[in-house]
Amino acid sequence: MITKIERRIKIKYRVRNKISGTAERPRMSVFRSNKQIYVQIIDDDASKTLVAANSLGLDKMPKKEQASKVGELIAKKAIEAGIDTVVFDRNGYLYHGRIKEVAEAARKAGLKF
Repeated sequence: MITKIERRIKIKYRVRNKISGTAERPRMSVFRSNKQIYVQIIDDDASKTLVAANSLGLDKMPKKEQASKVGELIAKKAIEAGIDTVVFDRNGYLYHGRIKEVAEAARKAGLKF
């Protein structure tokens, strides 16, 4: 029997075979734990994280609001770094809830997927 984590990892590798980040269009990877959410913009060709943001220090608000704040923050940092288009990597999670909030907030703040 496949556990929930094994299923997510299987989906993650299937998605990662199809997408990768380049210098022109880096990959925006999202990781969510039970309490926090982390976002990185990665150039896979150079194996380097270009920009990162997380929800540490935003513990007083609901998780969906944390996710939207992190989406706005990552978009702001990316635009300052000269990145305006990215490839979205949901990391095996469903495009729902906090993952969707991060993506929509980043789009509103000016990042193109």
